[in-house]
Amino acid sequence: MPGRPQPCLRRRLAAAALALGLLSLAGCGDAATPAAAQVTASPVPATASVAPSTAVAAPLVMAAARPVRVRIPAIGVDSDLMDLGLQDDGTLEVPPDGFPAGWFTGAPTPGEQGPAVIAGHVDWAGAPGVFAALRDVAAGDEITVSRADGSTAVFRVTEVGQYDKDAFPTAAVYGDLDHAGLRVITCGGEFDDAAQSYLDNTVVFADLVASA
Repeated sequence: MPGRPQPCLRRRLAAAALALGLLSLAGCGDAATPAAAQVTASPVPATASVAPSTAVAAPLVMAAARPVRVRIPAIGVDSDLMDLGLQDDGTLEVPPDGFPAGWFTGAPTPGEQGPAVIAGHVDWAGAPGVFAALRDVAAGDEITVSRADGSTAVFRVTEVGQYDKDAFPTAAVYGDLDHAGLRVITCGGEFDDAAQSYLDNTVVFADLVASA
């Protein structure tokens, strides 16, 4: 609700990042070729036709470049981006005011392979914050991120979810990806006066679809 100048993104990332890193390493590397698969194939007769191979296009990714601005036209967001790190207790740092939004420097930059993370407040000091209408974003909406190298990363929203803060989808938000993704996070749900915090988080998931 408006009027509560409280940080809204309380996520313990240090231990989670380590766990996710171990899981990622466990899934990496090529498996040894089974002995049965090492048998040399018979040559193809000259008269035989060979079906053309179907090439799989590599996912679109961009080189690293600091993000400087985020736009979500569907909800009127057009904001500069500040740097966000981790606080001493391992929680994600949040912007000190309702504007601007910020990007998590411990994750890939928007457009790089992996999950880039942008966060901001839903309200602050009685006024709407940068992501006051984030819950109204819908699948198919566009998010653009301007970058310091002059390029723009264009993302398309794939999913919007609201999650209890005690059941935050850490793996889905911060886990490794085989493509360039974006997660935009703010507060959601009811405001708990006793805890002085919102009960939920709204998370927008998006994938890179173009670069300019």
